[in-house]
Amino acid sequence: MHLLDNPIWNALNTRQAYFAESFGPMKRFPPDVSPLGGFEKLDDEAIDALRALLAADGTAGLFMPARIDVPAGLEIMIEGALLQMVMDDQAKLPAIERPHDFVELGDADVPEMLALTALTKPGPFVTRTREMGTYLGIRKGGKLVAMAGERLKLPGYTEISAVCTHPDHLGNGYAGFLMTILAQQIRARGEVPILHTLPGNTRAVQLYDRLGFKNRLFQHFAVFRAVSKSSAQAAPSVPK
Repeated sequence: MHLLDNPIWNALNTRQAYFAESFGPMKRFPPDVSPLGGFEKLDDEAIDALRALLAADGTAGLFMPARIDVPAGLEIMIEGALLQMVMDDQAKLPAIERPHDFVELGDADVPEMLALTALTKPGPFVTRTREMGTYLGIRKGGKLVAMAGERLKLPGYTEISAVCTHPDHLGNGYAGFLMTILAQQIRARGEVPILHTLPGNTRAVQLYDRLGFKNRLFQHFAVFRAVSKSSAQAAPSVPK
């Protein structure tokens, strides 16, 4: 199996092992870093570990080969198809036609990063997500209006994530510009840029294609949580 076939699990067992929290056959990032978790293989033992982990509280986001039936005691908050794209080794990044001033974002920028991702919803971003890698941003009038950064890291690969632009500032090329800078930095380290996106997000997929990313793998993502007591109590009884 290729490393990228199970990227969360392999990140937590290699370059980002310092983040890993282990629960039997499951590993996850600390919840304030990312809701993502993974298994070497998704079987009954793995589902039991997921159910036990979520029994108290919280959520877990998984990348899976295909959709599964919702396990007893769990519910899915959000799910959908997931497209993994990898930058072609031979791809030449397009010339930057409109350079922009950008900054590397740090701890002091987290409140604005949280506000921007809450507005634009590029994927999960929580209080310590910034610690997963380099994040770059563009400011206009002193306000953060665009950002992109690094998330999953595996041997030879780094994922570009949290690519987003404030709705009032679309059309200025900020996303492509920030992704180009990040891709240049990743390649300079001898690594290959990768990303994950919704296949139905046509505008984003077209941008990624222009930058040299190619479709590699279709998977399924789902965010799980334990069935709430109120939901369980409201469930109809099964006639005997």
